[in-house]
Amino acid sequence: MSRPVVVAEIVRSGFVEGHHYGSVVALDAAGEVDWSVGMVDEAVLPRSCNKPIQALAMVRAGLSLPPELLALACASHSGEPFHVEGVRRILAGAGLAESDLQTPPDYPLDDAAREDVIRGGGGKTSIQMNCSGKHAAMLATCVLNGWSTEDYLDPAHPLQVAIAETFAELTGEPVEVVAVDGCGAPLLSTSLTGLARAFRALAVATSGPSAEVADAIRGHAAYVSGTTRDELALLTAIPGSIGKAGAESCYAVALPDGRAVALKTDDGAPRVRPVLMAAALERSGVLDLDGVDAEAVRRTGELPLLGGGRPVGEIRACF
Repeated sequence: MSRPVVVAEIVRSGFVEGHHYGSVVALDAAGEVDWSVGMVDEAVLPRSCNKPIQALAMVRAGLSLPPELLALACASHSGEPFHVEGVRRILAGAGLAESDLQTPPDYPLDDAAREDVIRGGGGKTSIQMNCSGKHAAMLATCVLNGWSTEDYLDPAHPLQVAIAETFAELTGEPVEVVAVDGCGAPLLSTSLTGLARAFRALAVATSGPSAEVADAIRGHAAYVSGTTRDELALLTAIPGSIGKAGAESCYAVALPDGRAVALKTDDGAPRVRPVLMAAALERSGVLDLDGVDAEAVRRTGELPLLGGGRPVGEIRACF
């Protein structure tokens, strides 16, 4: 069995004080593995990177949403006001209420949004939880098909069976593990190679449900994450790209020319995720493509370490 390898160095005052271990795979335009490091052919739990694939299954099951709300179905949103209002729109369109959501109550991910809630005397709610867009879309898909909504998170529910079938199809791999994600939904395993393959399938689609999902992400990337997030900055810098970050430092990005990258760190540290993606895209030649803002991509991968309030080091990729 392969193992994660050192993918980043933690450098302070010129001294390497630690490392991040992980795995990265890059597909070329033809969909073949261009290069990889670490454990890329064994099962991992991609966490919220799975959401665009879950959304595809819902569209195939008949879900029809405006593009910005379909993007929200793919989201780990920041809980900004337009995110929360968007979830309400999905629920209302299906005749549902916030109480139908089975997401655990939470504060918004975005610092400013969270502070606004607390200053206003508010607390944790299910609709503010970053996965509420996906859950609202799941519920709406159930209503559309006449499926029960009380048990929509059960892996044996028709919705979840349909999602698992689509997931296995796009990754090209059988699902080895069905776990429970942080939001309570079934969490399906695949390899990083399978994850990259799935994102590539979405990115290269020119028609049908796959193209619908990809176009929603491209056109409304702020709905997929938030206005201050590194994922938005990256997708804005690479025209036509789609991407999704997940917990435990998972990340997948694909381009319409067929290139794709998927990665994960062994320690799950979120801080190193954008550092690795920027470096992987540069190694794959993406920063040399016409229309790509190379400096903006590089900035998403800059993570200075502070000492006395000023930069004294960095976390740098080393693959």
